[in-house]
Amino acid sequence: MSAAKPPTLPPGIVLYQLAIGHYVSRALDLAARLGVADLLGAGPRPVAELAAQTATDAAALRRVLRLLVSVGVFSEPEQEAFGLTPLGDLLRSDVPGSARASVMLFAGVGIQDSWKELEYCVRTGQPAFRKHSPDADAFSGMTPEETKNFDAAMATFAPATAAAMAAAYDFSQFGTLMDVGGGNGAILIGLLGANPSLRGILFDRAGTADRAREKLAEAGLAARCQVAAGDFFREVPAGADAYLLKHVIHDWNDEQATAILRNCHGAMKPGAKLLIAEGVYPPHIDQSLESRGAAANDVNMLVVAGGRQRSEEEFRSLYRAAGFDLTKIVPTLARLAVIEGVPR
Repeated sequence: MSAAKPPTLPPGIVLYQLAIGHYVSRALDLAARLGVADLLGAGPRPVAELAAQTATDAAALRRVLRLLVSVGVFSEPEQEAFGLTPLGDLLRSDVPGSARASVMLFAGVGIQDSWKELEYCVRTGQPAFRKHSPDADAFSGMTPEETKNFDAAMATFAPATAAAMAAAYDFSQFGTLMDVGGGNGAILIGLLGANPSLRGILFDRAGTADRAREKLAEAGLAARCQVAAGDFFREVPAGADAYLLKHVIHDWNDEQATAILRNCHGAMKPGAKLLIAEGVYPPHIDQSLESRGAAANDVNMLVVAGGRQRSEEEFRSLYRAAGFDLTKIVPTLARLAVIEGVPR
């Protein structure tokens, strides 16, 4: 006897569930910022204790935590007490693979406020911040705390992503790899660890470069990796065998992206390669997780940064405009591909 299929929800209820998705994302952000998961690391605790340690109202906190129980983030093993599930455990700040910074970035007030301007973005084709700050960019208005959390969020999946990239693409062919816009160095640390003969150069803005230098030293890689600070819209350092831009180009429109790639082109010695590591927008959008992720990220890039996800043909066009030939696209087990190009 075959198992009974779960009942199909009426279309109106499905649309309602889609419409209230922000309830959960805002509750997730609050729980992350309050550090609730850290407080539950040793086991379930009464909500009164949680409220006392987070300076919140116990009755109100209980209501929010019960919403997160309903989606599997927390458990309620007994009345007035809450615990962690395997999902909620990743909201802790002290566990490997912690997603706390990522949750605070993508469910936090900054991105949520930008999405309030979705109509402006769709009518103008401009990111939300341009409505009030025409000359700004997506990163110029960030506070030090926001920048620190952004770096941590971008590093959330870095070990797995670096491992997937190293398994799919042969980085051992290079002597020196430059990670352009490499953040706090998480991807480069993974790639250097997987390729013992490879040397690295991390290039990013001054403050970010300082944090990367610390991370590389902590990883024992200071002797194999230089750190350089600057602005990739002005120039990119010369001397590497390959120039990697991981989740950098999708932050920018075609004109800005072309300018960055042209600066990479100008820095390259004969035989050097360009490597963009990003998702490739699928040729057809369906209801798969891959399609949903690509489409959601694409609209988020419009709203938050003014950038975009690109299809294979759009990458080829971008490469041509910057003086490159796209030579191959290497898929990985992570949600990105290594897109290789060579200067013409």
